[in-house]
Amino acid sequence: MLLRRLGTCAWQAHTRDSTLLHHVKSSPLNCGSFLRSIRSTARCKNSSRPALQPLVETGGPVPSGNVFKALIFTGAFSLGSFAGATIMEYENTRNMMLEKARQAKLGWIRKKPDEDSWENIKRDIKRLWERLSPGEKVFVPICAANVLVFGLWRIPSLRMPMMKYFCSNPAARAVCWPMFLSTFSHYSAFHLFANMYVLHSFSNLAVLSLGKEQFLAVYLTAGVVASLTSILYKALTVQAGLSIGASGAIMAILAYVCAQYPDTQLSILFLPMFTFSAGTAIKVIMGIDFAGCIMGWKFFDHAAHLGGAIFGLFWTYYGAELWQKRIPLLTMYHDWRKTK
Repeated sequence: MLLRRLGTCAWQAHTRDSTLLHHVKSSPLNCGSFLRSIRSTARCKNSSRPALQPLVETGGPVPSGNVFKALIFTGAFSLGSFAGATIMEYENTRNMMLEKARQAKLGWIRKKPDEDSWENIKRDIKRLWERLSPGEKVFVPICAANVLVFGLWRIPSLRMPMMKYFCSNPAARAVCWPMFLSTFSHYSAFHLFANMYVLHSFSNLAVLSLGKEQFLAVYLTAGVVASLTSILYKALTVQAGLSIGASGAIMAILAYVCAQYPDTQLSILFLPMFTFSAGTAIKVIMGIDFAGCIMGWKFFDHAAHLGGAIFGLFWTYYGAELWQKRIPLLTMYHDWRKTK
């Protein structure tokens, strides 16, 4: 069953742009009509609401200052993600050791059953959580965040801030944080389902190999790196436009798993009789994205996909060595923690 899921994610959920945003970018006429309809709706509901920032149509230039900001933000965010993962790893290990020590000391004391219904609910939730696999424990919060953002898109009064902060647009004023927030943003229900299905299929293998802290750092960093790759591609081709979706980050996880376990046999969900190796699958997917960048295909953000996959492959071969470089930070944080 897992192999079918892996095969499905390689072929079904290979998307970053939502259907709506694709239509906005693909045609100047559609773009103008879309913006006029939003402005008209905004004026009807609240005349004092600020006007929606104009979108740059396909073919528009990308300010060089925004490219520089994106580069700086990617570097700073990447360092922050791995530093945060290091601290999270320390705190999780410390709490686990303290809990085991507490149980060893007080385990012989029998706690009276609690009749409080709220306590029973919390205990049941804890039991359900403990039954989840390591990958599912990481997947559930990420999926919940994506579903929450998907719900926010459905609130008309939030449409303008969502367009500003949850869409990566290299020509917009806000260029940095949308590179990160857009990786949790899906406008289409199918887009959301497909990406979360892929992530669920690959997350357990990746978490077992990396650990949950390193997995989160790789996932978050890959999302921003994918956004940066998209921005650089749009700047080079003079084709600014919107990008949303978690596909860039998920492509990094997919590439990591396929490179780490290249001989694993995959299959497509509805065609289980056709099998292929994970190594072959990632080569084909990256080849399609590379062709999409060269040919200028517009339906997907192929540059973001390719950037995420390249980062995943990079971490496969150099990640273990780089992850060991966190030891000085871990030691410094430990010394600081002892003083508290």
